[in-house]
Amino acid sequence: MGHSSVNINDYLEYVYKFVQKHMALSEEQINLFIPYLEIRQFAKKQVILPGGEVENYLNLVIKGLVRKYILIDNREKTLQLATEGHVVQSEHSFYRRHVSDMITEALEPSLLISIRHDNFQRCMETIDGAEQLARQLMTYMFIKKDAHYLYHVKNTVRQRFIHYITHHPQMLQRVPQKILASYLDIKPETFSRMKRLLKVNY
Repeated sequence: MGHSSVNINDYLEYVYKFVQKHMALSEEQINLFIPYLEIRQFAKKQVILPGGEVENYLNLVIKGLVRKYILIDNREKTLQLATEGHVVQSEHSFYRRHVSDMITEALEPSLLISIRHDNFQRCMETIDGAEQLARQLMTYMFIKKDAHYLYHVKNTVRQRFIHYITHHPQMLQRVPQKILASYLDIKPETFSRMKRLLKVNY
């Protein structure tokens, strides 16, 4: 799997919504990006980016769920759980062209709209507004990452747990408990105990 015969034109509405969320461009302007995009499909548990490789794609999740994680002393630390409408990639590797320590995998059968790094560069050079859109997107991602980090350090384990299950109840069914615990930086046994105490359905 990976590449697909699915037509990008079937998913243009997702492209329009995503771009217009970050910058006011017309459909005609957005259509200039379409030839540079591709659809990629991945099976459940299929690795999208193995560790030790350079990230060649910027990905928008259209269907499914993608996890980004890193191995620390053979333990998996989940850094991102990207659902529909979210961007996922190894940013440092994609922009700096360094080998990635991060791994991405599909936790569910997943459909991505992706742009390869070389096509990303061509867009920046040839399409008016592309560079500004890229800056807007990077700014949004950095702000979101900062907000996640600040929330993490300012709140207790219990607060993080309650906030997450309150705002993302569907993730309790979609993500294995061990991975959710890793993402929230909660020990698996603590996660289980809080779930029992708060009578959370899983």
